[in-house]
Amino acid sequence: MIAALTIVESCAAGLVVTTAIAFDPSASAVLLGLLLAVTGIAHTEIATGVERARRRVGEKSYTDLSTIWTFAAAVLLPPAVATAAVVVIYTHLWFRVWKPARFPLYRHVFTTSTVLLAVRAAHEIVLRAAAPGMSLAGLAGLAVLLLAAAAYATVNSALIAAAVAANDPQARPTDLFGHLDDIMVEVATLCLGAMLALTLTISWWFVLLAFPPILVLQRAVLVRELAAAASTDGKTGLLTAAAWNVRAGQELRRARRGSTPFALLVLDLDHFKNVNDTHGHLAGDRVLAAVAGAVRDEVRGNDLVGRFGGEEFVVLLPGLPGDHPVGGLRMVAERIRIRVEHLDVPIETPDGPLSIANLSISAGGAIVTPEASTTIEQVLSLADRALYAAKGAGRNAVRIAGHPVAGPRIDSPALEPERSAEDR
Repeated sequence: MIAALTIVESCAAGLVVTTAIAFDPSASAVLLGLLLAVTGIAHTEIATGVERARRRVGEKSYTDLSTIWTFAAAVLLPPAVATAAVVVIYTHLWFRVWKPARFPLYRHVFTTSTVLLAVRAAHEIVLRAAAPGMSLAGLAGLAVLLLAAAAYATVNSALIAAAVAANDPQARPTDLFGHLDDIMVEVATLCLGAMLALTLTISWWFVLLAFPPILVLQRAVLVRELAAAASTDGKTGLLTAAAWNVRAGQELRRARRGSTPFALLVLDLDHFKNVNDTHGHLAGDRVLAAVAGAVRDEVRGNDLVGRFGGEEFVVLLPGLPGDHPVGGLRMVAERIRIRVEHLDVPIETPDGPLSIANLSISAGGAIVTPEASTTIEQVLSLADRALYAAKGAGRNAVRIAGHPVAGPRIDSPALEPERSAEDR
């Protein structure tokens, strides 16, 4: 990760130096660059409270709405002036938003570097694709703006994704590029930046028209990020119990409409109290996060994984493939059990680094045939009973209900016969 950050920041620093050496802009370009820098600062000042809140709640997924000003600068300004405008806007952002939110300086420097390189990429597209004297108001101008926006988004996203991948080789696509909502917000901001660039070619006063939509978008994004934070468990990054129940109910209704079965697993970390008693609660939190990551890595991207308080996790697997869903569910549960069994969680202690190993997890599962009389609570009850059967068998075991559940039969589950340790 250090190498990735160094390369990106070195390229950005080289870009700043080369553009500064070739600094010979026209007076109108300097004035327009100053206008965009001032309006970018004004935007931050007006929305400082919102931005600081977004910084606190959106640590892992933070869409920078200053793109509206930086993309307009990329389209309209020569490289030297556009670079200066970006540096001014992001220096102000550091002191007014990032620093008060206690974010490390290196992350802000890296973000600024990616924006500088994205701005230069977008400008090069405009320089090469637009004919001399061509107006941005026509169809050809729209094509140029779309190409420039694509270049901006590609460079910015690719550099951030590379740094995340360097830090976490097992990162998922959503960790690298954000969720669909994050991508759409970035697209909306680029569109606003393109429209701002177009209106500024008519009159600089039109810059005032950009403030209402960007401020409304900013508050809408904050509401979404607050909702996401409220539905996410702070220690594990999984869904909270309440959020999981809501999403699971939606999946159940979808399964009924499609007449497709789904599966549910309840998982419980064995002897977790011993971890807390021996190493402390901070170490216990590290173990919970590691187990949550193991569970998430062993299921599909559309499976719902939640934390049900304490050391208990729950997974809903809609549309489990295969002609033998019980066997498929058992396979998933066994993968999770083996993955947890091989976890080695590093922690810091007063005596130096230490690793927590020899963890185990018990799992209970159920296959559900969706019918009107079946509820998520009933399915959870059945899977929970299967979990207790796994714990009664000595823990570090998997037990699956022996038949698909249909409403009337849920109160009399037939658990699979217990297996010996050798069979497992």
